[in-house]
Amino acid sequence: MKKYLLLFIITVFVMSCSKKVEVKGKITGSSSLERIEFVEASGVGTLPLINIGLDKDGNFSGSFDAPKDGMYVINYAGRQNLIYLEGGQKVNISGNGTTFPNEFVITGDAKKNNDFLTASQKFLADYGTKVNIATLMGGDEAAFLKGMHKIEADINKNVDDLAKKNNPSKALLEWKKNDVKVTILNLIANYEMSHGPMSGNPSYKASKALKDYETQLETDKEAMVKTIPLYRQYLLVKMTPDFQKYAEANSKGKTGITTSEMFAQYLKTKKDLSQTAKDYLLAFVMAQADIHPTTPAANIDKIKKIIDSDIKDATIKSDLLKMQVAITGLKIGDVAPDAALAKQDGKAYKLSENKGKPYMLFFYASWNPYISEATVPVLKEVVNFYKSKMNFVFVNVDDTKDQFIKTSNSLLKGVQGVNVYGDGGLNSDIAKKYGVYGFKLPCFVIIDKDGKIASRSFVNLGEQELVTILDKQTGLSAPKAEPMQMQPQLQIDPSAAQQPANPQPAPTK
Repeated sequence: MKKYLLLFIITVFVMSCSKKVEVKGKITGSSSLERIEFVEASGVGTLPLINIGLDKDGNFSGSFDAPKDGMYVINYAGRQNLIYLEGGQKVNISGNGTTFPNEFVITGDAKKNNDFLTASQKFLADYGTKVNIATLMGGDEAAFLKGMHKIEADINKNVDDLAKKNNPSKALLEWKKNDVKVTILNLIANYEMSHGPMSGNPSYKASKALKDYETQLETDKEAMVKTIPLYRQYLLVKMTPDFQKYAEANSKGKTGITTSEMFAQYLKTKKDLSQTAKDYLLAFVMAQADIHPTTPAANIDKIKKIIDSDIKDATIKSDLLKMQVAITGLKIGDVAPDAALAKQDGKAYKLSENKGKPYMLFFYASWNPYISEATVPVLKEVVNFYKSKMNFVFVNVDDTKDQFIKTSNSLLKGVQGVNVYGDGGLNSDIAKKYGVYGFKLPCFVIIDKDGKIASRSFVNLGEQELVTILDKQTGLSAPKAEPMQMQPQLQIDPSAAQQPANPQPAPTK
């Protein structure tokens, strides 16, 4: 079976401005339970910038701050696609619920650039089926080098032709040119790593001609590392053998060292890398290797210290810290932040009213049907068992107060606890302070009697760790039983499907 060239790259050209993007549109045949999210494609944290609901007719609207002019991922109904956006734009998007966002129509300010992008993607999809990469990878170096030059020339010719027809912005055109270079660089890196074993020549070394071509393609390193995640992968692939040797030599006698710690130490020896490259590479490794829901508390503290000390770029630092809170929760032992909340009758409510008794925060929304089907039945059992020793605060993050009242009355009727609403839903004060996003619902956090964080964020009431914490906070002992049915696990990176597989250096042993 032939292996064909994949040329669809997720990248973005960075501009310095940060302005609001206004989006609106209609998805015909959609479900009111579905949501649309926009995620920056080249960021290191990849957290949703906005989560927009649809009305019964499929209409939606919203606005968000675009950190950069460039590529964004649209998430809808478990599917993803790309859109090129610039700050200050008013964008109209339409599509059909069965195919959106794989297919959509754009009008308004973003039409010109996205017509160019769509046409270039179509060319790459067609062109990729005609190039047998396996043959090039298995062939001699001269044939491979000739093939790479042809691929680069073919794609660039198409880019130039489409630019004349669609007149995209200068920023998008420059990004696309770098995108082509990075595609070729990754193919070269793969060839250098695999050609020896594939050809039966383990001593194979790349020739000067191939190395010179590689250098020629890296004429804009700083822009590439900032804007193209696949270039970060290329750099990581190239340095992995050296990193493995460094890790083996420097991990002897050490226990509990994380990949991020070792990689941070290794980067300090790389004098040929800019600080910008180091920041992006370290952030990428941390996000992929050591920031996940089950990260031990000790490692969470280690990662935070590395972020504070080794990451110099303020935006990258901020994005990583936000991601860490979103994935692992607030730091255990810190005072639980209060936030603006309201009861059904409109009266204000403060979390500090629970001081003196431990309590559980339960974040939920009506548009996640799994909550009513699987979470609430288990929640009722938990409440009934622990209610004599702890309080329960049910925080609704629906889009409107009317929906909160309707949902809380139907979903949590008869369940002992305080029903409150975070005004603004996922954009509310409390959602931001506790790192609550659409991919993190349902979400549970335990606060102790002194008003301090007592647990990481959980998305599954059936985890034994959560039961242990509840027992400790209440002095009760939950009956031993068969494990509760597991709920869907937290999806760490909403745009992970857009990232190349296994981009980070291999973990240390």
